[in-house]
Amino acid sequence: MISKAMQVALNDQIQAELASAYLYLSISAWCETSNLQGHAAWMRKQATEEVQHAMKIFGYINDQNGKVTLQAIDQPPPTFKSLLDVWQKTLANEQGVTARIHKLCDKAAKASDHATLEMLQWFVKEQVEEEKSVGTVLEQIKMIGAGGPALFFVDRHLGKEASAKE
Repeated sequence: MISKAMQVALNDQIQAELASAYLYLSISAWCETSNLQGHAAWMRKQATEEVQHAMKIFGYINDQNGKVTLQAIDQPPPTFKSLLDVWQKTLANEQGVTARIHKLCDKAAKASDHATLEMLQWFVKEQVEEEKSVGTVLEQIKMIGAGGPALFFVDRHLGKEASAKE
């Protein structure tokens, strides 16, 4: 059985995962209107993954005879300054999620909650992959600048990557 304190913390994480999904959907919409369909597809795929992460925690709480309590999700920004701004915000969001996961691991370890700590290890590994993936795209966007032919290559690559994940 899960402790009340861990249950509250995990419910907070469900909200954070869904807020990430909402942010990525907003970014996807902005990319669509900016004629960056590959970036839009990649962000939609990321949004779907964030919902899956939330559902993994949702299921875990239920498996531990806890109570899931859904929380409000703030509206994400509808516009962004540039593609560079998009990827900087995306990396900052992923780094924030990583920090939250690490705090949850610390909380579970301190409470000797081995089951929760084990479940969270999947998220620790996932966040390493997420930060690497986003960081790579961010660095590519920095290298190519505001546009040009290289932007279309990156956009096409992200679209293919999103399709391959399905």
